[in-house]
Amino acid sequence: MRVESPHPWDVTPAEARAIQAEFAPSVSLDDGIRFEDIRVVAGVDNGYATDGNQTIGHAAVVVFSFPGLEPVETAHGTAPVAFPYVPGLLSFREAPAILAAFGTLRTVPDVLLFDGQGYAHPRRFGLASHLGVVLGVPSIGCAKSRLVGTFEEPAREFGAQTPLVHGGETVGAAVRTRPCRAPLFVSPGHRVSVDTAVRLVLACCRDGAFLPVPTAAAHDAVSERTGAARERAREA
Repeated sequence: MRVESPHPWDVTPAEARAIQAEFAPSVSLDDGIRFEDIRVVAGVDNGYATDGNQTIGHAAVVVFSFPGLEPVETAHGTAPVAFPYVPGLLSFREAPAILAAFGTLRTVPDVLLFDGQGYAHPRRFGLASHLGVVLGVPSIGCAKSRLVGTFEEPAREFGAQTPLVHGGETVGAAVRTRPCRAPLFVSPGHRVSVDTAVRLVLACCRDGAFLPVPTAAAHDAVSERTGAARERAREA
């Protein structure tokens, strides 16, 4: 994929918030593709390992056919981490490695599933929204924990869901993907509605797993790379 960043990533937290304020109005919650036309989905995740005194971001993009969820392609990317950990500004820490992975990807996915927040964000511009705008691809956030909003517990059955509400606005949904676990927090990233985001995430959950197949595969791919990097560091 061709990747062009519309702004720098090595900025101060104050500059990062200003960038979010500038680009957040670009987010669309209208479906950029019909559910019936989705043929390729990708999971995206990021992890970290140290190399001497430097923290290195490792990212993976794992592409699957849809609805069959057959593996198509895996791309990896790395980048030094220059941005500190600041809640609400995760994209500035993770994007350089993720975009490096997309830069080597041959397949252009129809929809991206990120392990992180999308519209369910204090400034409505979480990781999935930010990179959805940068890449121009419909995107969804699939977060294991809630960043903002309130919700009622969904019924303990697969597919049960309740609205995630923040500031009087529905910003996503609490979705039960595994009856015995807390809900998964699904929010639109960019060019996806709440309803389509939930529908696609549920369609990508298989065999009683908590996470959808694409993001689980991306997590495993990143864990393998970061584990190998830590092992090399111990041996150095």
